[in-house]
Amino acid sequence: MITVGAYDIPDADLAWRFSRASGPGGQGVNTTDSRVQLTFDLANSDAFPEHLKQRMLARVGDQVVVTASEHRTQLSNRRAAEERLVAILEAAMKPPPRKRVPTKPSKGSQRRRLDEKKARGETKRLRGRPED
Repeated sequence: MITVGAYDIPDADLAWRFSRASGPGGQGVNTTDSRVQLTFDLANSDAFPEHLKQRMLARVGDQVVVTASEHRTQLSNRRAAEERLVAILEAAMKPPPRKRVPTKPSKGSQRRRLDEKKARGETKRLRGRPED
């Protein structure tokens, strides 16, 4: 069972696959199935409330697939895959950011901007050739 926030995902909703990994391990890497692929079927899971499930489906899709093969042992790769799945689901659970309220620049800031533009233009004009 994996805990995501305040919700528990039962083991029945998780699908594990193991295969041979590339990378460190010497000759043992050719014989041990240390690479882990964890699949969570979000669309068919009842672990989350419906409103939260809809938000998560919109962000990550129907299935979440996580792989881990950076460790030499299968157990370490299982833990890494679980941690990644939790991180992905927690990010998908977060509420959307608040909408930005559009504002207008103040009169003072508009005046300062125009004064600065005029001063810059005057500086550039003075760099030119003197007028007769």
